[in-house]
Amino acid sequence: MPVVTYAPEAANRWKNARVAQSQKPLELILARNLLTSISTPAFLLDEQSRLVFYNESAGALLGISFEETGRMDPTEWTGTFGPFDDEGTPIDIDELAITRALLDGRPAHSNFCIHSTKGEERRIEASAFPIMASEEGASGAMIFFWPRATNGEGARG
Repeated sequence: MPVVTYAPEAANRWKNARVAQSQKPLELILARNLLTSISTPAFLLDEQSRLVFYNESAGALLGISFEETGRMDPTEWTGTFGPFDDEGTPIDIDELAITRALLDGRPAHSNFCIHSTKGEERRIEASAFPIMASEEGASGAMIFFWPRATNGEGARG
């Protein structure tokens, strides 16, 4: 019969590794709290561009609440909501000024279209801010967006 020994150090390392994988960086938790308390539509992305939260105002524009969708990987959320150009052609997420700027760790602004789950096209302006908690780079980004002015004014991105 094999001898089984209990190694508390190994068990604790395994337990701590599982907890670390499930935990989100504190700065993303704080950013989510901020987005929950504002009325400007906003997305919260993690360092891998996964949509980890959007607030109630964003849900109203998108036609579906975050509680209904949950977290979405980049392919899923861009396929569902966009971005699209003014003619309705999908824009690769890597081609957006806000994405390029976030990779460089600086804010940016863009104009593009999104689609709601009800098929409604929304022409929006979006400003993105990287969440920088260390010199290692951004741990995510907050993207605030709002309907574009109908008179053609506004920044182009």
